[in-house]
Amino acid sequence: QLVRRDIVARYKRSVLGVAWTMLNPLGTMLIMVVVFSQVFRTTENYSAYVLTGIICWTMFSQSTSMAMSSMVWGSQLFKQIYVPRTAFVVSTILASMVNFILSLVPLFIVYAMTGVQLRPSALLLPISMLFLFSFSLGVALLVSSIAVFFPDVADLYPVVLTAWMYLTPIIMPLDFYREILNGILLYINPFYYIVNLFRILMLDGFVPHLQTWVATAVSAFGILIIGWIFFSLRADRFAYHV
Repeated sequence: QLVRRDIVARYKRSVLGVAWTMLNPLGTMLIMVVVFSQVFRTTENYSAYVLTGIICWTMFSQSTSMAMSSMVWGSQLFKQIYVPRTAFVVSTILASMVNFILSLVPLFIVYAMTGVQLRPSALLLPISMLFLFSFSLGVALLVSSIAVFFPDVADLYPVVLTAWMYLTPIIMPLDFYREILNGILLYINPFYYIVNLFRILMLDGFVPHLQTWVATAVSAFGILIIGWIFFSLRADRFAYHV
């Protein structure tokens, strides 16, 4: 019911409705391609490269931001009835995953227009989506539990997301980051492993080595465990900080 509420409320008064889920990443991609295509001419299928990263980042950034608002709103119910503390965060991430699935439509269209062929590795997309869901849920649990105690976090978080986006190969090619501090910025960035696996399966079209799978799983489930523990330790105090 909470997932349904999030989806219906988001598009209730929108003229284009669910189409915005597909138009939003396309519009962002067009802007990025126009601005950066001349700078990164060596990147093959740059538009497909950018859009592949954008839909992953959009799902993560929007879901974690909305989770904070949902948690602050939902925490007011804790004084009145029993509600599982994680319900509002989990429902927000699930609703964002629905939007993520819809955003795959423009991705496939751009692939077709740029000549990118989907290979058998694309069948492993559900595993990549599981990693994305787990990582987003872990971060959402972490930041939403902090936001209940410190509401200013909601204002600071967009700034953190902006810096995080530019530290992740969403717009700029991998070679750009590999030349900075010998690629250290990539290896210490947990979201890099999420978007990198998604690109390998969908854009590059091959099954990565076991090391890539393990690194992505550690990043996704490690953040999830940390976020869940942090959230659980403070869940009983949420009602007193509304």
